[in-house]
Amino acid sequence: MALSQSLQQKLLQKLSPQQIQLMKLLQVPTANLEIRIKEELEENPALELDEEKHEEGADELKDEFSENGEEDFEEKDGSEDEYENIDISDYVQEGDDEVGDYKLRDDNYPEEDEGRQLPYKAETSFYELMTTQLGLLRLEEKEQAIAEQIVGSLDEDGYLRRETSAIVDDLAFRQNISATEAEVESLIKRIQHFDPPGVAARDLRECLLIQLYRQKDEGKPVDLAIRAISKYFDEFTKKHYEKIQRGLDLDDDQLKEVMQWIIRLNPKPGGNLGEMSKAENYVVPDFFIMNNAGKLELTLNSRNAPELRISEGYRDMLKEYDRGAKKDKRQKEAVLFIKQKIDAAKWFIDAIKQRQHTLLSTMNAIMEHQYDFFLTGDETELKPMILKDIAEKTNLDISTVSRVANSKFVQTEFGTYRLKFFFSESLSTDSGEEVSTREVKKILSDLIEAEDKKHPLSDERLTELLQEKGYNIARRTVAKYREQLNIPVARLRKEL
Repeated sequence: MALSQSLQQKLLQKLSPQQIQLMKLLQVPTANLEIRIKEELEENPALELDEEKHEEGADELKDEFSENGEEDFEEKDGSEDEYENIDISDYVQEGDDEVGDYKLRDDNYPEEDEGRQLPYKAETSFYELMTTQLGLLRLEEKEQAIAEQIVGSLDEDGYLRRETSAIVDDLAFRQNISATEAEVESLIKRIQHFDPPGVAARDLRECLLIQLYRQKDEGKPVDLAIRAISKYFDEFTKKHYEKIQRGLDLDDDQLKEVMQWIIRLNPKPGGNLGEMSKAENYVVPDFFIMNNAGKLELTLNSRNAPELRISEGYRDMLKEYDRGAKKDKRQKEAVLFIKQKIDAAKWFIDAIKQRQHTLLSTMNAIMEHQYDFFLTGDETELKPMILKDIAEKTNLDISTVSRVANSKFVQTEFGTYRLKFFFSESLSTDSGEEVSTREVKKILSDLIEAEDKKHPLSDERLTELLQEKGYNIARRTVAKYREQLNIPVARLRKEL
């Protein structure tokens, strides 16, 4: 077999570690950026928070390393090539609190309020409420353990989704307690008398019946409502009111009264308590847009993006190495390690700054494209906009714009919005004008909101109304938009 040589050209595109790091940082929302920075600080001892508050001190530090940096790190002989050109003067530059032409904004708080935190409402969690009531029961040791297992099995809505047999198994395997299904069921019934009414139900039907029987014990006239839920629950969920009316032999007034009793019930008895108020439910905006006398001003939330710098200790170690006359192998290995850590710190600092610049340029392009909306807050003013439009304006890749748009929020005087909210496809009107599908959805939502709930509009009628307004749209598209708005079909919107 003959050997041969050939020359080939291949075009490959590879991302550097720094680019990969930037892409990952772009996906992190402001609310989680502080955690990411803390992780990097823990992993890299050459990186530290810049605690310096005075610009004079920062300028002096910058001048010292800008003017003396080359002299301080100049190599003494030609055998140290792998350690030369360790330039760290860039890391000590404080700079202004600006990125490009945009200012950074610290979550609307003045400097003296740096330590201020969001106030959290002090309240009792659902689990705490259940265990408090459990403590009021006079239970034996075994019953207490079973009851605690049941309460611990309740989900955040207050339902008991686990089978009785599964709870028995949990008690046997985890606590070495032998219990029968009858014992567990007996304690479930007692817990179902806890507040809020409806807790520990296995499904919605049982949850509603528990509440209705509680009201019956209080002397309220809910017998017909109990019969309706007991016998015609499926018809109730599908709003087949005529079947309920015929089955229970009710007149219109009686049916209306029955439905009024039922719709006042709480389908999620545990859903309004403490667990719903966790800190992660707070939205931390990444941007702020303010209307200053008709001119929009964009600022970036920098509260969770502290200033970073190279560790003073690591710089001193490099200086100490450079001043030493004798450089043995161990010292060279140490300085190489330091250089690697400083390089990693520099890359991270640069990535944070690049993240801020990319976020601002992307949001600025979105603001300019949707300028009328940010001035008025009127959703019908939203223009068609896709990722490609913003990518072309910012000279960024579409994937980069997508990363910025994901999990990011902007706070305006009209509310806080996800960036994804502003992206929509276009639709042609009778006049040939391109309008945003977001505008069509807003009009569709307004039509449904204003409809007669006794005779809700069908998808066919909604299509006709939109076409009368000049929007070329098919019935199946109306149905798709309605589903995207989480609006049920006409039959399920019907009210008595």
